[in-house]
Amino acid sequence: MIRSVSLRCTLALCLSLVGCSPPRPNHPVIGAKNFTEQVILGELLAQEIEAKSGLHVERRFYLAGSYISNQALVAGRIDAYVEYTGTALTAILKQPADRNPRSVLDTIRRIYATRYGITVAEPLGFENTFAMVIRGDDARRLPLSTLSQAATYAPQWRLGVGYEFEQRPDGLPGLSTAYNLHFNGAPRTMDLGLLYRALNSHQVDMIAANSTDGPIQAFGLVALEDDRHYFPPYDAVPLVRDDALRRWPQISTALHALAGKINADDMRGMNEAVDGQHRNPADVVREYRLKHNF
Repeated sequence: MIRSVSLRCTLALCLSLVGCSPPRPNHPVIGAKNFTEQVILGELLAQEIEAKSGLHVERRFYLAGSYISNQALVAGRIDAYVEYTGTALTAILKQPADRNPRSVLDTIRRIYATRYGITVAEPLGFENTFAMVIRGDDARRLPLSTLSQAATYAPQWRLGVGYEFEQRPDGLPGLSTAYNLHFNGAPRTMDLGLLYRALNSHQVDMIAANSTDGPIQAFGLVALEDDRHYFPPYDAVPLVRDDALRRWPQISTALHALAGKINADDMRGMNEAVDGQHRNPADVVREYRLKHNF
């Protein structure tokens, strides 16, 4: 009798939990991390799916960093978002660093498929690697063009970084070891959107930014060469839940249309249009798609 009552209680609890879980929406949900390029890429996926399918696509953007976005994808709260191959390899899947773009892509495809039921689509066509950026005046005055050269001056400099870069395995700790970098005090950690303001106002002297950021060119800054090839490849790739592809096969058509079509200059231009010109990301993406006949 006790076992029977216990079993009935367990079944009732399970049914109540299922009953309380939110229903899956009858449309795709696209996610994005919390910086400009990610919002642009999320909007690009959403608009392309809508154009190719006629489906309504829900946007869930500004999902904090890589870890939160990945958790949302695995849990089914979103159906797709754009990740970067090196980030997926080291920060999310916890695999050893690899500098070969093809083998990195093959590795993350295998692990996402077997572990999570997630498809890694074809790369969009550009890489967004970490970029250690300094003011153009400093680069010309010293002069500097590589991270190896910068190691001599780093003890006099203050460093600014985003929250993820300070801790992640392909971030600051490994970079400091690879180049014997030592800075003036602990790094100043801030939102990615504040890094360029801090650099331009001389609050910091070097920042860990992204190679496709619009402000690098707009402000005449210099991204130092990773001459020891510390960073892995960071090709932009859509990650999509397999059940979403089965439910809405039109998503595959949209992903195929975008594969290999976006270059780094395109991405810098769209980033600058949003960050520098303060334009709406949806309008920027719509204009880009029209110009390139998507």
